[in-house]
Amino acid sequence: MSGKRDVSDPPDASLPRPVTDPSAPDHHRPFDVAGLRHVHFVAIGGTGMGSLAGLLKARGLHVTGSDKKLYPPMSTALADWGIEVVEGFSPANVLGSKPDLVVIGNAVRADNPEAVAAIEAGLPYRSFSDALYELAIEACHSLTVAGTHGKTTTTNLAAQILLATGRDPSLLVGGISLDFAGSFREGAGGIFVVEGDEYDTAFFDKTPKFLHYHPDTLILTSVEFDHADIYRDLDHVKSAFRELVASMSPSGRIVAAIGHDGVRDVVSEAPCEVRGYGIETGDRQASSGWWARDLRPGAPRLRFRLEDRDSGRRFDVESPLYGAHNVENVVGVLATLDALGVPVEESIEALRAHRGVKRRQEIRGVAAGVTVIDDFAHHPTAVAGTIEAIAQKHGGARIIALLEPRTNTSRRALFQDAYVDALQGADRIAIAEVGDDPIYSITGEVTECLSASAVAAALRERGREARAFSGIDGIVDWVVSGRQPGDVVLVMSNGAFGGIWERLLEALRAAEGA
Repeated sequence: MSGKRDVSDPPDASLPRPVTDPSAPDHHRPFDVAGLRHVHFVAIGGTGMGSLAGLLKARGLHVTGSDKKLYPPMSTALADWGIEVVEGFSPANVLGSKPDLVVIGNAVRADNPEAVAAIEAGLPYRSFSDALYELAIEACHSLTVAGTHGKTTTTNLAAQILLATGRDPSLLVGGISLDFAGSFREGAGGIFVVEGDEYDTAFFDKTPKFLHYHPDTLILTSVEFDHADIYRDLDHVKSAFRELVASMSPSGRIVAAIGHDGVRDVVSEAPCEVRGYGIETGDRQASSGWWARDLRPGAPRLRFRLEDRDSGRRFDVESPLYGAHNVENVVGVLATLDALGVPVEESIEALRAHRGVKRRQEIRGVAAGVTVIDDFAHHPTAVAGTIEAIAQKHGGARIIALLEPRTNTSRRALFQDAYVDALQGADRIAIAEVGDDPIYSITGEVTECLSASAVAAALRERGREARAFSGIDGIVDWVVSGRQPGDVVLVMSNGAFGGIWERLLEALRAAEGA
């Protein structure tokens, strides 16, 4: 793809860089793509790693993998795909039957015995990001979705509409798509839709993963502070996104949520076309770009007016996705696909059948008149947006918000006040106490932890019923004992949260039958 920056070019010096010795073996050792027969994945259980493994298995390749511990849904998916997985890392996993290529996940440390064995044996190896690009994206039009929030939903939505309108896209998304019954798809339509993460690539390559996908079209949903384990502050995050923007070919295109300060900042010197999108409000209006206005939540869909200010076109849209943040995601996708030649009328019709992604406002069950919903939200902005969306979709219901702060960033005190603001849209709030595990800091400084008790106290001062809990048993009892028919329980975590969804539903069924 001409005009694309190679990730081996000197990057922005302000970004995190590889810490390995410059004389270390080259992670771009050549391998014969056409002759590829066996690929081994070190730390296969991650969503991206497992999805790429599934894609290669579907091509007919011999795929093996290993991981420290595997959990659903990826463990189940790998078994369904017939992929051989070994629990635990050992040199024998790569030296017993030497693969043609070893893919090393970004959770793997430099002292991992399997990675060390592969490198010392001279086997070709790649990061997940490079392997995905070289094996799947390079020959396609790369439609990359990046941003602090909304990546998974937007990626899945773009691919779903492309498929529904006959464009036969390829896809790799950071979740289990309900529209594709999986997390990957290989089509013949020439467009590869991929979720681009700003997290670092591997222990031997500390550049952001999204730089490796060389977007032809980039959707940029948001730019806020996150990943405090590798980024110092918001300016550091912006530097990564600026590098992504600067890497675009002059013939490329960025579709950007310019209603957000961080997005406007990083695209201000883009070397290519930028199409803006957002939601029009009283203090946010524009003469160009794609804008949603007159949002009208209701059943069974949220309605809004869409305007392309550059052409003067106007459309009425019905979306199965609720919340202002999801309206933005929809607008960004419609604007992007219009630029790629998909008539907006076709996209709007296809949108009506959109099902979404597991763990994004996913209903886990209903018991004792209480609906239990699972969502991946954990950053304060995502928490606030998800609560708003659930309140719209379940108009009049009490919203019971349960939050598990478990990421390296959300466990820090830096979001403490922001969580108070984000959670106040719920009627009852339970927050899990932050554990004692150390929090890694890029600066090496001791980091102050979030106080769930302080967040709950601040919410009570604002008239909300809120409590902090050290374990999920207390949360389950609190929800069940205080329930009312019609309640909606919104569970927010990017992890397992102790399997609280099932525990809640079991306790609610028991209470109903008592």
